[in-house]
Amino acid sequence: MEDPSAIVDLISQYGFPVVAMGGLGYFVYFVWNFIGEHIEPQIEKMHFALIRVIDQTRMLDQDMIRLQQKVNVVLEYRERQKLLEEGKNEKSKSK
Repeated sequence: MEDPSAIVDLISQYGFPVVAMGGLGYFVYFVWNFIGEHIEPQIEKMHFALIRVIDQTRMLDQDMIRLQQKVNVVLEYRERQKLLEEGKNEKSKSK
């Protein structure tokens, strides 16, 4: 860090508000630079990972819908088969 007497000289020469704004400007530059170099690339990686997860979830949802339709068809076939067998049993009993 700088020598405290240099800061005191700057404050006495330019005034506290001007020196404080210079320090604040450096702080904003430092934060802006840090976010641009370190945080934004990580956010982009997370964004792509999120897109992949959303796509996988949609594919799984579509697979579940297809499987449910297949299960419904099988259950319907079983029910029809049961009704046909009951009908055959009733015909054979009535003869």
